Amino acid sequence: MNHFTSRRSLCALLLAAGAAPGAMAADAGAYPTRPVRLIVPFAAGGTTDIVARAIAPRMAEALGQPLVVDNKGGGGGAIGAHEAARAQPDGYTLGVATVSTTATNPAINPRLPYNPLTDFTPITNIAATPNVLAVHPGFKAQSFAAFVDEVKKNPGKHAYGTAGTGSIGHMLMELMSSRSGLSLTHVPYRGSGPALNDAVAGQVPIVFDNLPSALPFIKAGRLTALAVAAPERLAQLPQVPTFKELGLEPVNRSAFYGIYGPKGLSPEIVARLHAAAQRALASPEVRRQIEDTGSRVIGNRPEEFAREIAAENALYRKIATERRIVAD
Repeated sequence: MNHFTSRRSLCALLLAAGAAPGAMAADAGAYPTRPVRLIVPFAAGGTTDIVARAIAPRMAEALGQPLVVDNKGGGGGAIGAHEAARAQPDGYTLGVATVSTTATNPAINPRLPYNPLTDFTPITNIAATPNVLAVHPGFKAQSFAAFVDEVKKNPGKHAYGTAGTGSIGHMLMELMSSRSGLSLTHVPYRGSGPALNDAVAGQVPIVFDNLPSALPFIKAGRLTALAVAAPERLAQLPQVPTFKELGLEPVNRSAFYGIYGPKGLSPEIVARLHAAAQRALASPEVRRQIEDTGSRVIGNRPEEFAREIAAENALYRKIATERRIVAD
C-alpha cells in the first residue's frame, strides 16, 4: 500500500470515529435504554470471546444495561464483522474488532462484504495479545528447531489449525512458513475454540493461536508451546523463545481486541461507550483477568484505535502482496 492510500485509509477511519451529525442514533442523554449486543466474530472459547466476556459485565454496570455477548463465527471472523457493519448506527449493536477482521482477512480476501476502514466506528482497543505456535505433546518435534527439521523432512505431510482463513494465526503461520522454507497444510476452523479442541485431541497436531485461549492447555501439558509472538519472553512461559529470538522478527506480531460499532455512530454514543470501557478497564478484577492471559491492557482513544487499525491493515496488505497469500 502506497503512502497516499495509507493516508486516505486513515482519514476514512478518523471520519468514522467522529461520526456524522445526522447519523441515526439514540438520544445520547437516554442511551442506552435497552440491552446492547456485542458481536464476537468467532466461536466461544477463543481469545476474542475471553476478552469480550472479561470486559462485558463491568461495561454493563457502567452503561446501566446488559451487554450481551453474541458469538457469530465463520469466514475468519467475516460473518460476525459483516453483521456488526450492517447494523443500525444506534449503539445497540457493537462488535469486537480484531486484527483478523480488520487487517489480515481483508488483506487476502477482496470479496469481503465490508470495508474495515470505512464501515465501522472505532471506540477503543481493549488489549494487545501475544500469539503462540504450539503442537500436540505426541507430535514428534517438541522444540522449534526440531519442528522446522521435521516439517522440512516431510513437506506437505503435517497440518495446522487456526481460527479461520485470513485469521492472524493463518497469516503469521504462512509468513513463518515462507521465511523458514516450510510446507504445511492449513485447516481453517470457525474460531480458536474448535481449532484448539482438535489440536488437544491430536486431530490436527499443530495450532497457531492467540495466547489467552491456548495458555490453559499449555499449562495443563495438553499442548507444547514452541514459540511466541511477543515483544519479549512471557512471564507465563519463560522457557519459550520469541520469534524474534529465532530470527523471525516479522512473525513477532501481537493481536488486538477492541470494540467498534457500525459507521455513523454519533460522537455522543461513542463517548458514552468509550467511558464505559475505560471504567471497566480500571477495574483491578478485569485487568487481572486480561493480564493473566499474557495480554496487555490498552484502552486507547477512538482516534488512536482508528490509526492502529489503519496501520495494521496497511502492513498485512503489504505482506499478503509480497508473499502472494490469497484466500482459499
